[in-house]
Amino acid sequence: MSEEDYQYPSKDKRRIPICIFFNHARQIFKLDELGSEIAQIAVPAALAMAADPIASLIDTAFIGQIGPVELAAVGVSIALFNQVSRIAIFPLVSVTTSFVAEEDAIGSVNHEAQDCEHLETGSTTNGEDKELIPKNGTCENANKSQSNGGSFEIVKIDNKRRHIPSASSALVIGSILGLIQAIFLIFGAKPLLGFMGVNSDSPMLTPAQQYLTLRSLGAPAVLLSLAMQGVFRGFKDTTTPLYATVAGDVTNIILDPLFMFVFRMGISGAAIAHVISQYLISVILLWKLIKKVDLLPPSIKHMQFGRFLKNGFLLLMRVIAATFCVTLAASMAARLGSTPMAAFQVCLQVWLTTSLLADGLAVAGQAILASAFAKKDYKKAEAAASRVFQLGLVLGLILATIVGVGLHFGARLFTKDVLVLQLISRGLPFVAATQPINALAFVFDGINFGASDFAYSAYSMIMVAIISILCLFLLSAGHGFIGIWVALTIYMSLRTFAGFWRIGTGTGPWNFLRS
Repeated sequence: MSEEDYQYPSKDKRRIPICIFFNHARQIFKLDELGSEIAQIAVPAALAMAADPIASLIDTAFIGQIGPVELAAVGVSIALFNQVSRIAIFPLVSVTTSFVAEEDAIGSVNHEAQDCEHLETGSTTNGEDKELIPKNGTCENANKSQSNGGSFEIVKIDNKRRHIPSASSALVIGSILGLIQAIFLIFGAKPLLGFMGVNSDSPMLTPAQQYLTLRSLGAPAVLLSLAMQGVFRGFKDTTTPLYATVAGDVTNIILDPLFMFVFRMGISGAAIAHVISQYLISVILLWKLIKKVDLLPPSIKHMQFGRFLKNGFLLLMRVIAATFCVTLAASMAARLGSTPMAAFQVCLQVWLTTSLLADGLAVAGQAILASAFAKKDYKKAEAAASRVFQLGLVLGLILATIVGVGLHFGARLFTKDVLVLQLISRGLPFVAATQPINALAFVFDGINFGASDFAYSAYSMIMVAIISILCLFLLSAGHGFIGIWVALTIYMSLRTFAGFWRIGTGTGPWNFLRS
């Protein structure tokens, strides 16, 4: 795409970095080359990420028919399982997406550089395996392909399959983390639930422990499949993960009523159905990935463990801080009793499901920006950041309307308990009104990850979490259920402000906006 296609502002305007958010807002829905690229990545990614929470919503609806105690127990177990899963996998997925996108972009530029060299020398390729390493002096683009964080070795295996170091590393790390998570949750279920506020005398303990133990058997499949989704996102392929996720979740939805009501397995049946669906997803993704990438590295030195550990540790701190706030909120709701916890579970699942739709835009922004930064194409980076921000704001406003109307009329799909329904109606304004804030928070995450700004993302989230945790303790103590939702609103607002501040001030990797 030419520079004219992006229609960049003059240098005088670019000296104010905050202007990036308002560049060409009238073209927000224009399906030009950039708009089409965002749509092709974001739409399947959003659908894939929404598929699992939607399946969890359906689980919640089925379980809610058993009783409010079981609904609350499963809510605590899901919150705990998701907390541990995010700690284990979120850093890996985010780092994998950026690294694979960078390596893929550099590999493409290297092909162009080699073609240029062959044309200059009059030589041709004979189809033999080639090791592609960035070379100086071949073409101008080859010199620009050096990553900000270092060089990569992209090994061409054949015309269809190649070895991407980050892909192999992600699968190894994901498999190990999955096994560790399963062991940790199975043997630590009771004390972990106690930390969540489910004491030994609580009626929620037995069903919560039963559900968590069974669902933990699927942890290896969950982490491995998410690691592979990170690889596909790096390739800007979000369609394959969508097909795999839909296949798994449809299986889950079919098996849920069969195991729960026909075989009379109750919440155990819901957990088993979920585990089966997760293994199906991982098998499909692995089958597709093997066709595209040679997962056996030429040698251990080609693996990217050092880069994964360095940047993964930063994101590990970030995700612990981020998810701890939501998990603490669930714990405080559980301490209020089974009725408030049941209402909180319904509101939380709707809150997360709709908000994650914006994560599709975040994935698109991350993949496009990582590729642009690897090529040092700052003009495209600026245009992509501006477009996904504007789309995220519009999406958030649309979701606020849908959630406000939908949950008001659809709450009875989750429970018939009058007290639970009353509390859901009190939480509804917060669930709906925070949708634009949540959407922008996710979008800013993707933008900063695409710029490999992992350090700022980690440290800013720690500061946000400290303030939010204090708000949770203070507001929940004085205002109970409503206080928890006010604190969560503050938490997401601070996340959004942190992302806005980094780009709006033109600091870190965004200092080029000042030039």
